[in-house]
Amino acid sequence: MVVHPAFKGGEAMRVPEARLAEAVGLAEAIDLDVILAEAVPVAKTRPATLLGKGAVERLAEEVEAHEIGLAVVDGHLSPVQQRNLENAWGCKVIDRTGLILEIFGARARTREGTLQVELAALSYQRSRLVRSWTHLERQRGGFGFLGGPGETQIEADRRMISERIIKLERELEDVKRTRDLHRKARRRVPYPIVALVGYTNAGKSTLFNTVTRAEVMAKDMLFATLDPTMRTLVLASGRKIILSDTVGFVSDLPHELVAAFRATLEEVLEADVVVHVRDVSHPDSEAQAADVETVLKELGLAEVVDRGLVEALNKIDLLSADRHEELLNQARRRPDAVALSAVTGEGVADLLAELDRRLGAAREVIDLSLSLADGASISWLYRHGEVVARRDDDNHAFMRVKLDPADIKRFHQRQAEGRGHS
Repeated sequence: MVVHPAFKGGEAMRVPEARLAEAVGLAEAIDLDVILAEAVPVAKTRPATLLGKGAVERLAEEVEAHEIGLAVVDGHLSPVQQRNLENAWGCKVIDRTGLILEIFGARARTREGTLQVELAALSYQRSRLVRSWTHLERQRGGFGFLGGPGETQIEADRRMISERIIKLERELEDVKRTRDLHRKARRRVPYPIVALVGYTNAGKSTLFNTVTRAEVMAKDMLFATLDPTMRTLVLASGRKIILSDTVGFVSDLPHELVAAFRATLEEVLEADVVVHVRDVSHPDSEAQAADVETVLKELGLAEVVDRGLVEALNKIDLLSADRHEELLNQARRRPDAVALSAVTGEGVADLLAELDRRLGAAREVIDLSLSLADGASISWLYRHGEVVARRDDDNHAFMRVKLDPADIKRFHQRQAEGRGHS
């Protein structure tokens, strides 16, 4: 059973039915069989159970009638509220935080992703009455919020959790050092980085696959991608870029997961251009866009938002003909938006052209004098830059060239190292 508490006067931008559908999608993302889903109006929060007494009693009858073994409450439950609902309904109860942590536990693939999610799950469990302690047993994917051996020796569990947290934090420091080394290595071949961000299921991975011909997991599923993926891509101008597909965002991100998100989104902070992929066919598209910007700011990435995002208005193939045309016209009037469909490919070339234009706008003009014998360097400049003017004498080529700042660094590095190849 999935229950979304629809608070009176809360979340004005959101449609309760859409929020309930998202919660059902989260549950189905880890193969839960959702038998019953309901948005329950909440006029006033009840400290004991969050939901009103009548709603709790009515739902208890539904749980019994449908033999439901797990209830997901799409909101934050205190440990006391969680226990009281379990007693009232006679089934396991988890809240939105527990559900998202469970998904992340099942999805994380890289070493760092796995460590970050386990750390987040342990921090969450330590704040609860520690039941369902299955972390060290590893009986299944995820982090055991959906089942477990039941009430255990709470103090022993808390000590075990604290010891594991300390160990995880040490391991994470080692992984971060390795990641920093990789980032420094990339800076030595400093192609511009373009990062895709967006609400979960907005179509980032599909767009990534379309433009890079990669095979990153892309399903109609919340949180299909957790660990960042990078590929090089050559734009129409010949400019090479690194495209990064990042984890999908979600509203009410559990604070325990903020650190895990920050680790996967460090690439965004370093990006030259950030593309915000939006699902314009979703009824909560505006609210989702606001959530993405809020999370970016919470993660210390306000400068990325302030710098200006490119909006990829995705899934226009799902719109009615009138709405489709209206959105195309809106996008044409905006310098920061491109309407497209990652599935059909419509508008994708326009997005790549906009990336080319933005990166080109940052180009600097430099004057160079090169030996005519250094054909490799002259050829390199023609391939990577725009030669604005050139004059030759018997021995030298005097060139005025527009280059990306990253390519200027690469060129000077080539010259310093005396290399004559690309």
